[in-house]
Order: sequence, then structure tokens, then C-alpha cells
Amino acid sequence: MTEQRKYVKLEIFIPETHFSALRKALQEADAGHIGAYDSCLAYSHVMGTWRPLAGASPYEGTVGAISEAPELKVEVRVEAARLEETMAAIHAVHPYETPAVFVIPLWN
Repeated sequence: MTEQRKYVKLEIFIPETHFSALRKALQEADAGHIGAYDSCLAYSHVMGTWRPLAGASPYEGTVGAISEAPELKVEVRVEAARLEETMAAIHAVHPYETPAVFVIPLWN
């Protein structure tokens, strides 16, 4: 891995009720460590929409029906070398059957 890709940004969509658990899990995984600071992240309120398909076991909503609910979009920088550990920490506290987590390479 080149120095340019030493970090990734995670975008995590989660119900507000689970934000504290997620923040703690990210902190314990050392996500959001920037220079002489740790626990650095940003979050914003968003509206999520989805439709569970046949065979799904949704946290919220009904199979076959469009649902929407407020969520938080959490953004955090993670060392690429710690990505697997961080993803495991997220999955351990996330209530969704398939969490929406986007991994974006950072160039600086």
C-alpha cells in the first residue's frame, strides 16, 4: 500500500438509537485517530429509504414494502491497516441485517 492510501474514510448509516454504541466501538478500534487527537468523527441527520426483499429479516420495515426512517450518517477516518478490525467492531454493534458502510480511499 502506498503512503497515499494509508487511510480510508468510512461512511456508516445507523439509527440514532445505536449511535453511542457505535461511537464507543469506533473509539475502541482507534478509528478517528488524527494526529494528537482521537475519537474524531462527524455525523449528520439523514433520511434512509429501503425495501426488504424476499428472504430478508429487516431491523425495521416490512418485506416488499418501501420504508423510510431517520438515520445518522457517521463519517470517520481509519488507518487502512485497521479496516478489518474496525469493520468487525461496527458489525458487532450495528442492528441492521446488512449495515450500509461505505469505504472511501483517501489520497492524503
